[in-house]
Parts: sequence; C-alpha cells; structure tokens
Amino acid sequence: MSKMGNYCKAYPISSLRQFSGWRENVENARKEKKQVDGKEVEVTRQLTDGDFLYLQEDFTVTDGVFIDENVIFDRPTPEWVSFCKNELKFDGILQ
Repeated sequence: MSKMGNYCKAYPISSLRQFSGWRENVENARKEKKQVDGKEVEVTRQLTDGDFLYLQEDFTVTDGVFIDENVIFDRPTPEWVSFCKNELKFDGILQ
C-alpha cells in the first residue's frame, strides 16, 4: 500500500535540476500507457523541464505525491537540504 507523507511540495524539474549534485533515477518515473503496434503497453514516461516532481518532507523527490513510490532522487545530503531550504524555500518536515 502506498504511503502518504505529512508534507510535500511540487516543483518544476527545471528548478530541481539547478542543484549541481542532481541525479535522476529516470527508471523510477511513473508509467504511462501508450499504443504500440496496436497494443496498449506501459512505458516509463520521459521527464521534461515542463514536468513537476514532488519534494517530500524527508528531502527525497518523487514522481507523484506518495513518499515511497516513483523515487527520482534519494540523496538528501547536507548540500541538497541547504539548496532546498535556501533556493527552493522548502522547510521539509513541519514542526
């Protein structure tokens, strides 16, 4: 069962990609249904600068609101946390 965190905020990927240590786990992006040779198949969606991802309370980034699904970035280093707080104005876990 999917787990919903207490807090997350959507950001355009272009904002997240400004972090010098940003590395996307693109294989974890949500699946989309497409028609291929007349058959409906699921494929991993391509992430573009126009898409939004969710910065979670634990400073991971997901492709959807659930904290434990479609994790795109999971390296919450001190530099990343500082970038989130200072550049993105994200506070993380609410007190």
